[in-house]
Amino acid sequence: MERVFECRLEETAEERAYAWEQVHRKLEPNTGERELRKSGRVIQLKEVNEVNGSSGEAFEKEKARLREEVSDAGDGVEGSRVRKGVGEERHETKPFRQRLLVVANRLPVSAVRKGEDAWSLEISAGGLVSALLGVKEFEARWIGWAGVNVPDEIGQKALTKALAEKRCIPVFLDEEIVHQYYNGYCNNILWPLFHYLGLPQEDRLATTRSFQSQFEAYEKANQMFADVVNKHYEEGDVVWCHDYHLMFLPKCLKKHNKKMKVGWFLHTPFPSSEIHRTLPSRSELLHSVLAADLVGFHTYDYARHFVSACTRILGLEGTPYGVEYQGKLTRVAAFPIGIDSERFIRALDLPAVQDHIKELQERFKGRKVMLGVDRLDMIKGIPQKILAFEKFLEEDPYWRDKVVLLQIAVPTRTDVPECMLLT
Repeated sequence: MERVFECRLEETAEERAYAWEQVHRKLEPNTGERELRKSGRVIQLKEVNEVNGSSGEAFEKEKARLREEVSDAGDGVEGSRVRKGVGEERHETKPFRQRLLVVANRLPVSAVRKGEDAWSLEISAGGLVSALLGVKEFEARWIGWAGVNVPDEIGQKALTKALAEKRCIPVFLDEEIVHQYYNGYCNNILWPLFHYLGLPQEDRLATTRSFQSQFEAYEKANQMFADVVNKHYEEGDVVWCHDYHLMFLPKCLKKHNKKMKVGWFLHTPFPSSEIHRTLPSRSELLHSVLAADLVGFHTYDYARHFVSACTRILGLEGTPYGVEYQGKLTRVAAFPIGIDSERFIRALDLPAVQDHIKELQERFKGRKVMLGVDRLDMIKGIPQKILAFEKFLEEDPYWRDKVVLLQIAVPTRTDVPECMLLT
């Protein structure tokens, strides 16, 4: 049986990225055993061994044949067969794939309405989308806001159907919720604070009043996301919540189902405890995130800041593995995120890309090219980069007409006034 177990682990973890392997292990330590139980492969191999006697050679041959079946059939295997004995066959159960519910503020596609019941979908720009396109070893479903207001039932049904083909599930937010929750609390309060820019200080009284309404909208929006997750959740699913937009979501999900496996990952810096302390809702947000089973950050420093905030603000016990909260350990760790590099490498062979490469080589022939790729955001330092390049050319005239700065800026936060000023 041990030999079968080792064989199965090799199959399930063969091409798994390091970060995802760590996330999955922390959320579900006995994944290998569970997959063996669900696939029924151990039982079938045992039966084959019994039918063919105790011969180790026959057992190894049958195990190798089963491995070939899985490799040839791929992810879409529905009913490959395992031969029990002479003249007797039985259908094998479908190989188990862990279901993953990815929950983020935005879906990986942008929806454009073409008619009363017609929609056009396009891949969205953004780092989260680029990173998660490489996750292929899970049966993933993406839950999020489609980026458009759809008040009518006909439009909602049509969009839901269109998104289902992309394995996406929409959360419908009205304009007022979006304004208060997304443009208000997320982008006017949390985003600047997490990047050490501080809270708005224009009018203390007005700020306090708007803050309260924005915070209430933030809670309401998170509960709306939770309602959609609960509706589509199946026992055994792993729910992966993303970013500062959904800090209340782990608490909402655990309140509905304590056995649900929930992870939360932050795609921005997490500030030091002294900065986080200035946020009026500091304790509520920390308590909500701690409801998750696993909390992930880009770097060790961000993870350390989070644990420090929990110990200094909430008075909880921090450990090398996370934070002890309500009788359980919430794991806290760093998972540097990446991209699907193979997808970009394959794009180099496309005729349109090759033509564009030749065009750029001819255009900048004889000059050094400095490339910058950033989101058009106030914290990315694009104006400062351009000023630094200008100063470089002023102080070293030799490089004039010999070097060029090519800056690509993707406008992904078009509803935030501070970001639009950069255009």
